[in-house]
Parts: sequence; C-alpha cells; structure tokens
Amino acid sequence: MDLHKINKMARQMRRKILDVSHSCNVNAHIGGGLSIVDIMATLYGAVLKYDLNNPEWVERDRFILSKGHGVLGYYSALLVGGIIAEEVFTTFQTNESDLIAHPVMNIKLGIESSNGSLGQGLSMAVGLALAAKKRELNHKVYVLLGNGECNEGAVWEAVMSASHFKLDNLIAIVDNNCMQSDGLSEKIMNCGDFADRWGSFGWDVSSVNGHNIAELYNAFTVGSIVDKPKVIIAHTIKGKGVSFMENNNEWHHNRLTKSNYEKALQEIGEI
Repeated sequence: MDLHKINKMARQMRRKILDVSHSCNVNAHIGGGLSIVDIMATLYGAVLKYDLNNPEWVERDRFILSKGHGVLGYYSALLVGGIIAEEVFTTFQTNESDLIAHPVMNIKLGIESSNGSLGQGLSMAVGLALAAKKRELNHKVYVLLGNGECNEGAVWEAVMSASHFKLDNLIAIVDNNCMQSDGLSEKIMNCGDFADRWGSFGWDVSSVNGHNIAELYNAFTVGSIVDKPKVIIAHTIKGKGVSFMENNNEWHHNRLTKSNYEKALQEIGEI
C-alpha cells in the first residue's frame, strides 16, 4: 500500500467535493461526505478489487453506500479512482444527471446500489454476500453505514442475519462521526459502545481512527476470522478537513457560497 498515494487521493477528493458543492449552486450533503473521504480513498485506492475496463466483472468486489447522504465522498472516490470521468462528476445535481443527491444504481458508473431511506444497505449487502457464497464466488461485499443510521431496526436484523449465515465475505464500516441530521447521536438515540454491540451479535470487530489511512488499511486487510462477518468502527469527524465545517451540523446539508468556498480552499491547500 502506497500511503503517499492514498493521502494524495484523499486530498484530491476533498478538493473535488468542495468544487462540485460550490458549482452545483444548491444545498448539498457536505459534512457527511467529508467524514468518509479517508475511508473511501483507502477502499478505492488500495483495497477494492475492480476492473476499470470491465465494470460488470463478476468477481469484482461490491461496495454499497448505505448512508446515502455521504454520496459526495462516494462520487469523488469514483472520480479520483478513475471509474467515472470529470465530465460526469461535474453534472452532480444538475438536470438529467446520473449523479443526484443519493446514489442510484448504475453498474457502468460503478454504483452498485440505490439509496433513499436509511437502514437498507446492510440488508442488501447480506443478500449479495450470501449469494456469492452459494455461487462459490470469491469476491467480498463492503457496506458503509452511518452511526445515526444504526438507529434503524432493520440494521440489527441484518446484523443478526449476517452472523447466522456466517458471512465472512462481508465487511461493514460504521462512519462513527457521532452526529446525524438532527444533532448529536447520543442525545437522539444512544446506541452505546458500537464495538461491544456488534461484537455481541457475533461479528469480528475493529475500532480505528477513520482518518488514519494506515489504520484503515490494516483493518481492511488483516485476515478475516472464518465464518464471522467483519465490522470496522471508524471514528471520524463530520466535515473533516475544513475547520468551520468540522463537528458543525449546519454543514450536514448546506449551500457552499463563494466566500465559504474560497475560505475552505485555503484550508485544503494545493493538491
């Protein structure tokens, strides 16, 4: 793993998120997109198995963005990873674009699943992982959830199912930035210690700094425990990389004005 390469990829992604959030000229989910940048850069820069020339390759790893409002972190990874072109990326939230505020399944663009209501992605990932087992395929299924999304009961039904079916080809990541659209997660629905909770359902659990690429890479690549699904609890900061957005829930969904855009670019620095 080339740490310099992945760190550069993450910086490029943050810049692209700011660029397109400003140019689209409407409100966008910026904070939750920035919080997952380092996770997505590690996945698309060093972990996921895919073929740029054959997006429908049957043995490609599958990635599902369950926290759909983190979509800018997803689209920017697809761009910097070479899966979508700049001219596609810059259509974000414009008329007739394939890239809207939540992902819509489009395998040719590397988008494996649609997302609207939260709490559905893990169930789909369980189905894909179980199907791969039954078909004796060797790819893995990755799914990224938000910590607020884990308030949904459907998430825990899927957690139980994955353990029951011994899906050691399934890797979940929880973007644990401690916030959701309405405020601090612990005040809205306190889920306690995620590591203990997921572990109690029979998952192999790792807790990492979600902005430390070396830690993330090690968590993704360490050998899986046979018959156990894996979850990585990634401790992150909402709005990471832009000081006035960090831990500021005003930037969960907001419009990036010219003055704020220029201020943010100064913090991101040269790419």
